[in-house]
Formats: sequence, structure tokens, C-alpha cells
Amino acid sequence: MKSRENLVRLKQFQVNEKRRQLLQLDMMIAEFERMASELDLQIVAEEKKAGITDINHFAYPTFAKAARQRRDNLQNSQADLAQQRDAAESLLAEAEAELSKAEMLESRDTRVRDDAGNRSAMIG
Repeated sequence: MKSRENLVRLKQFQVNEKRRQLLQLDMMIAEFERMASELDLQIVAEEKKAGITDINHFAYPTFAKAARQRRDNLQNSQADLAQQRDAAESLLAEAEAELSKAEMLESRDTRVRDDAGNRSAMIG
């Protein structure tokens, strides 16, 4: 059954693709987290240099304000990516279940063919 083998290969490809997407999302989340941590350090350094930590103070450093905004944007993007990751995990689970079904069908077909081959050998 060539079509079953093709189906298994297709499902395996889909599972591998979902795993790759999940890994890519994990890497992006980690990178955003690293960048936000660096911005936190820059904010603290700028506030220390200016001696002002109150963001509503009129002399609060402009660079620190911009860094805070960028950090907040990164954290929002990170939360969005976490939601995408959750969705990708469920899609991966579905793809793995479909692969498992296809593999069971293929193994069943292989056993049926082997049994039929053994019977014809016994008859002939």
C-alpha cells in the first residue's frame, strides 16, 4: 500500500514542521526575554546616573522612558508569542495523534499483506 506509506511520510513531515515552529517560538520568547533584561539594566543604570527614579518627574531621563516603553513592548510581544506557543503545542499534539493513526494503519496493512503472502505460500 504505497498510499499509506506516503500518508505516514506526510504526517511525519507535518509533525516535524510543528516541532520546528514550536522551537522557533521558544527561541523568540527567550530572545525577547534576554532583550527585556538588558533594557532593565540600562534603565537602572540611567536612573542611577540621573539620580531620579520617579517616571513622572519632569527631569526623568528620556532614554530611560524610551527604554521602558521598548521593554514593555517586548513583554507584550512575549505574551503574544506565549499564546501562539500554546496554540502550536495543541496543533503538534493533533499532528502526532494523526501520525500515530497513520502508522497503525500502515502496520496493520503490512501485517495483512504478510499474512496473505504466507497463506499463498502454504497453498502453492
